[in-house]
Amino acid sequence: MFKKLITVFILLSGLLTVNFSVNIAAQDSNLTPKKSKYKKARVLQTSTAKKVTKIVEALERQKIVKVPDPENKGKFIEKEEDDPDWVTAKSILTDLLNNRADMKSYDRSVMWNYWGYLYFSEEDYDQAMYAYEQLLKEPEATIPLRTASLLTLAQLNLVKERWDKGINLILQWMSEVETVTAQSYYLLASAYFQKTDYVRARTNMEEAIKLAEVEGYRPKENWYVLLAACFSELKDKKIISAQYALEQQVGIYEILVNYYPKKLYFLQLGGTYQQMDREEDYMLTLKAAYDKDLLDKEGEYLALAQMLLLKKNPYWAAQVLVAGQQKKVTITDEDTGEEEVVAVVKDKEKTLKLLADAWRMAQEIDKAIPVLEKAAKMSKDGDTYVLLGNLYLFEDRMEDSIRAIEAGLKKPKVKSRSQALLVLGQAHFELQNFEEAKKQFRAAARDENKRIKKTANSWIKYAENEEVRVKNLALRRDFIQQSKAKSKNS
Repeated sequence: MFKKLITVFILLSGLLTVNFSVNIAAQDSNLTPKKSKYKKARVLQTSTAKKVTKIVEALERQKIVKVPDPENKGKFIEKEEDDPDWVTAKSILTDLLNNRADMKSYDRSVMWNYWGYLYFSEEDYDQAMYAYEQLLKEPEATIPLRTASLLTLAQLNLVKERWDKGINLILQWMSEVETVTAQSYYLLASAYFQKTDYVRARTNMEEAIKLAEVEGYRPKENWYVLLAACFSELKDKKIISAQYALEQQVGIYEILVNYYPKKLYFLQLGGTYQQMDREEDYMLTLKAAYDKDLLDKEGEYLALAQMLLLKKNPYWAAQVLVAGQQKKVTITDEDTGEEEVVAVVKDKEKTLKLLADAWRMAQEIDKAIPVLEKAAKMSKDGDTYVLLGNLYLFEDRMEDSIRAIEAGLKKPKVKSRSQALLVLGQAHFELQNFEEAKKQFRAAARDENKRIKKTANSWIKYAENEEVRVKNLALRRDFIQQSKAKSKNS
């Protein structure tokens, strides 16, 4: 996977240098600059110079186009746009090619440079490489032309997956330029990576990143990706220890999430933390991705919610799940091609129970109940109804509690029927349905579990005593009322 990723980066990251301009920007480095090599100044023959001027004019041709005015809706402004005259440029270059035997070596080198640029622009990389190879054969080619061609030729070989040749050309380029750039070390590292020489790939990639910082710019995103991939491969091949590789990768992914905050890097950082048993950091990384609205998979929301619950953050966990329910994504049916907008976190029984648990643990019972009601309707067993009955009991909704638990007990499977009977008995007790309450407590007392049996028997005694107390209160109340009535009548 990493190899494919790196190849894509080589092709798409804008690294290919086109030698339309013969100058390569010299950048400061921590290397000792090489001694300058100067060749005698070259001047094009008059006839060649005239034709080159026309080539440049053709390639730099522009046209005026009308584009929408961003500041005035419905209006247009004129803008210059590149419009190279490839036909004219190619025609002139063909004329030069046919007469190359009469040209000086320097003139031919300039001609081959433009042929290389033209073929490159047409994405005819084989012909472009041929042109630059011919340029390098010219003894009077200037150092800027030669070094620029070497680097471009190296990059073209890498695009064509000719790794050995690409590496040799980069090394040759390094030996001829006054200053070696960070970019060249990256190219070298990527080529070594493709050759599975991960040791050299890592060394050159680290040098590229270090040198970029010296040169005064931030290393590119794909440079860090390549370095992380190197450590992964070195770990798999047991060249370095797993612990050392993970430590290095953590540092790389921390840089990536700070400078290039993409979902992939947050997940990779979180996964690395997890491998290192740094669960707190794993959770915080997922939370950061969530805060940036980067999560778009149900499993990601569920994983984060579960970790937050484990870390005693139930309110956050509930908020994460609700956000996942509210977030919509478009999915496409593979067979019909029809698109459908769906919630990321689906209303499934297990998920709803998790959300209800989060609200319950956060003491938000009024929010937990409607969620659990929905989950209970989906449930094939009775446990969800029993749990719902417990919440109703907590909220002093005794009739609702009784209905929920009775519905649960009708289901074929209940984890602890005796525990459910205890709750049912308590609901009846609170309604002063003492006979029914004692009935449920007696049924629960038949359980083999000593703790449940003891609790049930305690409730039976309590219910009996309370029943007597309530009857006595009722008798006393009736006696007082009768006495008052007699006093009135006498």
